Amino acid sequence: MISKPVAFATALLIASPALAQTGDAARGKAVFARCMACHTVDPGVNRLGPSLAGVVGRTSGTVPGFAYSPAMKNAKIRWDTKSLDAYLAKPIANMPGTKMVFAGLPNPADRANLIAYLATATKK
Repeated sequence: MISKPVAFATALLIASPALAQTGDAARGKAVFARCMACHTVDPGVNRLGPSLAGVVGRTSGTVPGFAYSPAMKNAKIRWDTKSLDAYLAKPIANMPGTKMVFAGLPNPADRANLIAYLATATKK
């Protein structure tokens, strides 16, 4: 039997941003299906949301030709594993004023997998 402190510590490790570094890109592609109504990973193709091609490492609000909210333009966030994980958990709560109305991905594994997919699918 696993003790409660060990189980709690294990749960914290599983839910930590470190998990995002070990996400499964193949599973992330399936998670991305939830994003496809508004986003694509095709460079230069904006939809209701901006193209997510090259999002990992990019600064928020900088895709040419996309009309960002002032909140996103002014945030100047460098999208990395940690910032994407936080934003994707609850976009509206983490960036008041964003145009992104998506409620977020509460499951840390889904976020980790999505970030892994975005990091590999958009290398151009």
